[in-house]
Amino acid sequence: MREFNDLSSFILHFATLEVAVQKSAERALDRSLQVIEETAKAEIGHYQPAAGPFNEWAQLAESTLKHHERMGVGDSPLLVTGELYASIEHERSGGEGVVGTKLEKGKWQEFGTDKIPPRPFMGPAAYVNKENIEKIMARGVTAGLIGGNALLGHDITK
Repeated sequence: MREFNDLSSFILHFATLEVAVQKSAERALDRSLQVIEETAKAEIGHYQPAAGPFNEWAQLAESTLKHHERMGVGDSPLLVTGELYASIEHERSGGEGVVGTKLEKGKWQEFGTDKIPPRPFMGPAAYVNKENIEKIMARGVTAGLIGGNALLGHDITK
């Protein structure tokens, strides 16, 4: 256990610890956002089963299948041009982050419209990774508390 000879050393230690925990938690958040992004991208082009509160994807309409055939992509939901796939990204600012797409069609697919059944790809990506994200974040905070990843071989990237 660490010992402190005076109050100023104790205060300095906690100030340093606060920064270490914050930085380590931010790295863990980056990794968590990346995991969700990768999972969402992997769902594009494949029918998805139900996951938690999210229903399984509906089969493509016959008219959509014909359009896909003309485009040469077959029965691959949400994947005609690759635009939606390529638009999924994450960003973080401090202790907050977001994963998603800025494309309007992403919202239409995620939530559905009066003509398109919902085919959620972002919500399920976060849902199926919940336990993994909890572990990543816990390891990140712990790494900051104990002095960083390298000290005890903690890897927050898994």
